[in-house]
Amino acid sequence: MAPPSPSKQLVLAASSVDAGVAAWDLRTGAEDIRLRPCASRPRALASVAGRFLAAAQAPSAGGNSGPIHFFHWEKPQVAVKSFPADPIRALIADDEGSYLIGGASNGSIFLWEVSSGELLHTWRAHYRAVRCLALYDYLLVSGSEDGSIKVWDLITVLDEQSRLEAQTPYLYSFSQHALPVTDIACFLGAIAVSSSEDRTCKIWSLSEGRMLRSISFPTSIDCVALDPRSHIFYAGGRDGKIYVTAMGVDFSSHDCDESSILGALDDHSKAVTSLASSTDGLLLVSGSEDGNVRVWDTRSQQVTRKFKHSQGPVTNVLIVAPKRVKLPPLQPLRKVCSANGEVNSTTVILPRPENDTPIPGNKTSVFMENFLEKLQKHGCSSMLFDSGLNAQNGAPNQQGAEWRGRYLELQDLFVHEVLDQIPSSRDQ
Repeated sequence: MAPPSPSKQLVLAASSVDAGVAAWDLRTGAEDIRLRPCASRPRALASVAGRFLAAAQAPSAGGNSGPIHFFHWEKPQVAVKSFPADPIRALIADDEGSYLIGGASNGSIFLWEVSSGELLHTWRAHYRAVRCLALYDYLLVSGSEDGSIKVWDLITVLDEQSRLEAQTPYLYSFSQHALPVTDIACFLGAIAVSSSEDRTCKIWSLSEGRMLRSISFPTSIDCVALDPRSHIFYAGGRDGKIYVTAMGVDFSSHDCDESSILGALDDHSKAVTSLASSTDGLLLVSGSEDGNVRVWDTRSQQVTRKFKHSQGPVTNVLIVAPKRVKLPPLQPLRKVCSANGEVNSTTVILPRPENDTPIPGNKTSVFMENFLEKLQKHGCSSMLFDSGLNAQNGAPNQQGAEWRGRYLELQDLFVHEVLDQIPSSRDQ
C-alpha cells in the first residue's frame, strides 16, 4: 500500500482489543492502512510530530507488562518494540517529536528522548495509575486513578539542581475530583479542562494554581476536546452523548448545570471514549465503545462520515497529518536512566501546539516567544533558570534567577489577559 501523501489527513482509531490501528482518509473516507498489532487503553496512542505513531499496549490477561509499539506510516507492521519497566497507561509526545512521556499503572511518569531512546527522568507522580497527560509549553499536567491532578514544571523536572531547590516536586496539586480523572486538555497554555468519573468537568488556571469552575453532567465523562476557535469544549459521556459545553459559565451545585451545557451531539449507542478536534475547530472526531467512529461538522452539528473500526470498543481517536520524512533508525526506549540514574538534559522543552489560537490584541504571548528564542540562541540549556552557583567563579547565578522571574511574570500576565476575555454569568 502506498504511503500517505504529506498533505493527507488521517483519522486514526485504536481499540483495547487487538484490532490494530485503523486509518481513514479524512477527505475521501477511504481506509488507508491498518497498523498491527495494537491493543491500547484510552489516552495511550500518540502521534510523534506526525513522523510516526507510538502506542502503549494494554497488558495481556494475567500479565503485568505492556510494550510500546512504534509504527512507520509506510509499513503496517511494528517497526520497534520497547518494554518499559512498568506498563504505560497514558502516552503523549511534544509537538516537535523530541520527547515521549508515559504515565504508568503504578503512578510513575517516564520521560524519554525519542532520538536516542534515553530515559531522561522517571518519578513517582501519583499513588495510583496515571490515566491521562496534557502538555503545553513547559507544563505537564497529569491526571490519576486516585482523583488527583498535578502540574509539573518540566524545566525543574529535568534539572537536578532545580529539583533539589524546589519545595515540592510538582508545581501544583489539585484534589477536587472525587473519582478517577479520565482526560485533560489544555487551552491557550494557561487553562486546563479535566473530566472525571464523578460526573464533572473542572476548569483550572495553571498559572494561578486554582480551580476556576466546575460543571456537572448527567453522566460520567470519559473524554474532553477543546474548540480552538472559542471558549467551548466537548465532553464525551458514558450515555453515548457528546455535550457541547461553555467554559465561561459558573457552576451549579445541582446534579446538572443546564446553563453550561449548550447542547449534545447524539449518534453513538454506547459510551464516548475519545474525542479529537481539528486544528481549525471545524471537525470533531469521536470514538465509542460501540466500535464506531464519527466525524462531526461542528457548525451544523451533523455527522459527515461514519467509520466502523471493529467489534471491540474504540479507545483512542486522533487526527494526524502524516509526514513523509526519512527517519533515522528508531531506538528502543530505555528501561532505566543511564549512569547514576540522572541525565543532564541539554534541551529546554518548550512545545508550541499548532492549535494555539492567538487572542486579538494580545501581545504578551508573542513577546514571551521572542524572549525565549533570544535566550536559547545564547546557548542556554536546561540550566537556563539555574539559581545555583556560577560554574566559573562560584558566585550565585543572579542572571538565571532574574530570567526565571521575568518568564514567570510574563506567564502570569498572559493568563490574566486570557481570563479577562472569558465570559461568566456571575462573579466567582
